[in-house]
Amino acid sequence: MIKFLLDILSDPAILIGIFALIGLLLQKAKVSDVVAGTIKTILGFVILGAGAQILVGSLDIFRQVFDHAFGLKGTIPNNEAIVALAMKQFGTQTAYVMILGMLVNLILARVTPLKFIFLTGHHTLFMACLLVAVMSAGGMTGVTLVLTGGVLLGILMVLMPALSQPFTRKVTGNDSFALGHFGSIGYITAALVGKAVGKSGRSTEDIKVPESLRFLRDTSISMALTMGILFIVVSLAAGPTFIETTLSGGVNFLVFSIKQALVFSAGVYIILAGVRLLISEIVPAFKGISDKLIPNAKPALDCPSVFPFAPNAVVIGFMSSFIGGLIAMFITPVFGLAVIVPGLIPHFFTGATAGVYGNATGGLKGAVLGAFANGILISFLPAILLSGLGAIGFAGTTFGDTDFGVIGILLSFATRAF
Repeated sequence: MIKFLLDILSDPAILIGIFALIGLLLQKAKVSDVVAGTIKTILGFVILGAGAQILVGSLDIFRQVFDHAFGLKGTIPNNEAIVALAMKQFGTQTAYVMILGMLVNLILARVTPLKFIFLTGHHTLFMACLLVAVMSAGGMTGVTLVLTGGVLLGILMVLMPALSQPFTRKVTGNDSFALGHFGSIGYITAALVGKAVGKSGRSTEDIKVPESLRFLRDTSISMALTMGILFIVVSLAAGPTFIETTLSGGVNFLVFSIKQALVFSAGVYIILAGVRLLISEIVPAFKGISDKLIPNAKPALDCPSVFPFAPNAVVIGFMSSFIGGLIAMFITPVFGLAVIVPGLIPHFFTGATAGVYGNATGGLKGAVLGAFANGILISFLPAILLSGLGAIGFAGTTFGDTDFGVIGILLSFATRAF
């Protein structure tokens, strides 16, 4: 039964579909509208997930080529990997904490001014797992562990969207939804950096190009060209032998590189299409919940939900965050910390989002420097957290996004103090 509930609650498509269904039923919509709205909401997230899967596959190939070309050795932060490892040891406690945390989220949204319902199910699971792992390392067990973890999780599920909401409004131009993603500290940092360096700066979406290059205004084309250049440069450094014998199945390494760049761009295009469908359905459906159960409730959605508001900033943010991660990789050992090899997946999703937030407050400069700051954060925070996770046998990997790092480090100090 616990596994059944965990599978439902950790699947964002099903979770969002359930909330859309409840919202439409509370509005007493026609049966046809309820069915259509629920299915289209789920489809939006499934499309988003399919695009993400395509994109992740392309990024994984890029990572393999990049690592071979430059011989990088170190720890690559990966939320999915460490959660899979930790669930073997803390699976039951994590499930209880996650379920309790979601209930606390709904209660807090009902009785406090923080009206956010966190709908990114996999990130809820990741944070529940982090809380359980760190508190267990501090000696907490049993009912105390579950109750403390559940309450903390519920608080974080309303607090982090609330902290980022002033900047989310600048991104979207309205207050219809919030950001429900535990990389919020990185996005807030990017927005503050943008505000500091880019006052009155032009937006990434207003970059002027000559008439002959107007085709670059199409994000999918500019993204394909940018990634094509990156793939070709890194592939030349890695050499044709490695790519053609290990990755491409004998296809010419340059042809393979260009194809992967196009696959990457297609993945982003699909993500954007899924997000547009999701938002067009979930926001109206949420009106029923807002009117009947939790007044003024707002859905807190996954980070790609902001990508359509500044597609150019998505590419710029990814690149800037990755550069920050590369620089940080050589700096962390100076402080006696582990070498954190920049993971392309966290740098894409959090870096792109940081670019969108930095652009909202500081234009192009904000997007570049804000996302760069995010890249530094998601290198140093996992390195610091790694030492604490090593105490419970997870020294080989670590959580990647900023909130996991900050919460994990603070909670680790707190549990040791008490």
